[in-house]
Amino acid sequence: MIQRHTRALAAIGLAATAALGLAACSTTEPASDTASNAAETTAAATPRIALTYDGGLLVIDGTTLEVESDIELAGFNRVNSAGDGRHVLVSTDAGFRVLDTGTWTSASGDHQVAEPVLTDLVFEAPTPGHVVRHGDKTILFADGTGDTTIFTTADLLESDGALPETETISSPEAHHGVSIELEDGTLLTTIGTPEERTGVRALDADRNEIARNEDCPAVHGEGTAANEVAVFGCNNGVLVYDNGEFTKITAPDAYGRTGNQYVSETSPITVGDYNSDPDAEGYLLNAVTLVDTVAKTSSVVELPEGIEYTWRDVARTADDDALILGSDGSLHVMDVATGEITASYPVIAPWDGPAEWQDAHPALTVFGDVAYVTDPATSSIVSVDVATGEIITTGELPGVPNEIAVVTG
Repeated sequence: MIQRHTRALAAIGLAATAALGLAACSTTEPASDTASNAAETTAAATPRIALTYDGGLLVIDGTTLEVESDIELAGFNRVNSAGDGRHVLVSTDAGFRVLDTGTWTSASGDHQVAEPVLTDLVFEAPTPGHVVRHGDKTILFADGTGDTTIFTTADLLESDGALPETETISSPEAHHGVSIELEDGTLLTTIGTPEERTGVRALDADRNEIARNEDCPAVHGEGTAANEVAVFGCNNGVLVYDNGEFTKITAPDAYGRTGNQYVSETSPITVGDYNSDPDAEGYLLNAVTLVDTVAKTSSVVELPEGIEYTWRDVARTADDDALILGSDGSLHVMDVATGEITASYPVIAPWDGPAEWQDAHPALTVFGDVAYVTDPATSSIVSVDVATGEIITTGELPGVPNEIAVVTG
């Protein structure tokens, strides 16, 4: 079933309160109205970072790493950039709630900053899951229903205090899944039930099924490489969609799980996390898989001894390298063409892996030439020059950081 509609403003009973004298405004006011009333023009775009902690959200300046706002929000919350340079989607019990970080570029090219606001705008989604940004679309997946919700990314920036028009596509059954819409309108969406996930199907722009592949047990995560080749992780390799067809690339191990893809849309090679031990304890991994989306091959690269990571600790750079935050506290640069570690930069103290996946542990994200690394052990965040490994600045935080999202401003 396909639904095309404009969702009404969803009000939910979660209060956003203030701290540190840099409070978020009342969440009963639409974000655009609130921000516009206090907006100031700046000479350049001002990136901001959203961080979660136990009981709240922090919005910090992406350059100075100073706290702009501390917003109370109960529960374990996840954050993802909406893709419009201004908003972050916060996964809450009600769905994807819109956080206005208070930084944006107007249609005239002026850069604006204002006080961050946790709005009452919610993309309804029972058990909100993956957020995917691709082309000019933002794609949301609700695990509780299997529904995919799609909106034009720029429409959120221009929505003037309301949710943009959306399209909703149903799945046959609810499951923990993910979807992506390609630029020709093709929707790739996972196949599954509450008990298992088996593969991916392709729907054309009219939402008729045109292809499927169910040789992808425990399908999870997605990424789009150069020439819009999409890759999904499986428990026995990866599934690639290219030119209307699925290709299965089998892992070299009987159990070879890839759960997440780290991609650059200018590189034909994707990087995936990799686990060959179904009985492994904890969440630290010591190998990655490199997928050549042109040759339709993959290779597993074992990391040097003492370097382990979790799904939060891999990113791609502007040069298409992979950046891995190791449990040794260093950022390791990998040439994805060869799998070689070409540089290593100490940035934080060595750290242990989490006991549960939700537990706070160091996270990495890259914005342009800057890498941001959180350090829960010291309740801090550091910015790092990707090219040199030099630490640019350090920010002290009033809470233990967990998840992270960056907006461009």
